[in-house]
Amino acid sequence: MKLISYFIFTLTSALLLCSSAVKAHHSHANIDKDDVRIFKGVVEKYAWNMPHVYMKVQAVNDRGEVVRYSIEMQSPPPMAQFGWNKNSFKKGDPILWKGAHDRNKTRYYTDLEWAELPDGSRLYLSNRGPEKPVIPSTDFSGLWDRDDVGGFMPHYNPPQGWPLTERGQSLVDNFHEDQNPMIDCGNPGPPKAMLIPYPIEIRRPDESTIIIERELMPEVRTIYLNNAPAVKSPSALGHSLGRFENGILMVETDNFIADRWGTHTGIDSSAQKMLIEQFSLSDDGLYLHAEITVSDPVYLKEPKTFTHRWRKISDREVIQAPCTEESAKLYLQAP
Repeated sequence: MKLISYFIFTLTSALLLCSSAVKAHHSHANIDKDDVRIFKGVVEKYAWNMPHVYMKVQAVNDRGEVVRYSIEMQSPPPMAQFGWNKNSFKKGDPILWKGAHDRNKTRYYTDLEWAELPDGSRLYLSNRGPEKPVIPSTDFSGLWDRDDVGGFMPHYNPPQGWPLTERGQSLVDNFHEDQNPMIDCGNPGPPKAMLIPYPIEIRRPDESTIIIERELMPEVRTIYLNNAPAVKSPSALGHSLGRFENGILMVETDNFIADRWGTHTGIDSSAQKMLIEQFSLSDDGLYLHAEITVSDPVYLKEPKTFTHRWRKISDREVIQAPCTEESAKLYLQAP
């Protein structure tokens, strides 16, 4: 297909994208939110992958040259709520899209506000429409989303003021978000795993176990309430034993492996890590509170306790999608 008729319309005024629509594992600092344009091209690849859905599109740059644009979007779960699916686009489809350009104008990379389908209709990355009713939880079960007090606060940097050992402090001093294990499709264990901005589903399949499944992460965490099986080989998720005390779920976890960012953003963990968690429900069953204490003599001088909160969201099927390094490293490697 000839592409010489494809063009780029540069908007006459700068537009800002809604930042609340973007939940990602990196900060998108490379995107110039003051340079939002409308582009036109032909889809070369559409990948419904974790951690981000993305497209490769042949389009014409502002010098009239045919180039290959990379478009990074959100992860599949929120996009599904906006009406997207794995078949929204296919190779060869014409596409018109609106997005902010990379700060490096010679790098053909954008985010996306909306995309126009071949039939002229548009898909957006905002305006989900009416939400399904949220059913309060009475036993911790259901779908929960991260809910930082004061609004969503992505953990793009290491926490401040933690009692780090010399080795832990060295990690923080030399921190860069490109060290994120998710760039290599690696999923850290708890407590970092519990802070990642993907929903978690808690299930109670029987009286002896609680299952925690993180959306877009295939590893499933099991908390054994009684009659715990023999400890298996160490893992990033460890071995979790739980009990209820006055309605509070108390969980102790050990048997870990060394884990990049296994403690928090920028802070690794060792096989000596131990975790104590206390989970409680709000009176209305709409919030899940956690007090988390992590100890690890390799990276922490003393145990560190911090709190976290999730909010109940509409129950639905958990979405899983394969992780590819191309998708995970898109913002680093896009042409």
